[in-house]
Amino acid sequence: MAFTLHPFSDIPTEDWMSLLNHPDVIRHMPLADGHWTRDAAADWAKGKDAQWLERGYGPWSIRVESQFAGWGGFQREGDEADLALVLLPAYWGHGAEMFRGFMNRRAELGIGAVSILLPPSRSRTRGLARLGFALDGELTYEGQRFLKFRALG
Repeated sequence: MAFTLHPFSDIPTEDWMSLLNHPDVIRHMPLADGHWTRDAAADWAKGKDAQWLERGYGPWSIRVESQFAGWGGFQREGDEADLALVLLPAYWGHGAEMFRGFMNRRAELGIGAVSILLPPSRSRTRGLARLGFALDGELTYEGQRFLKFRALG
């Protein structure tokens, strides 16, 4: 499966709203409520693109065979980069390849330590070990509990 990475601004706001309001997606996003308006989704996407200017890295929108699939990439979390991936359900199962692609870019982006934060509802985490991540504890962010995984090596 070939995927391409793009600025968030390349994706129509309606596509962002479909992802951000999708009930199967938000079930695993405790900080989201599934009630995104057009303006809120557009502002959110602008904020994701702005991370590139502020930090020199950030997340990308993802297309698979030119179809919008979701978003992923690195975001600043404390002193390290948090690797996030949020896909439409039709693309679930393709995350490992995308994670490897992101991790292969970390050196060129000047990224050292990498973590992944997952809500406890994401009970299937064994694949993270195959990708080089180990459980590193728990944390609370905006009142919600997350499991923290850290890249080994």
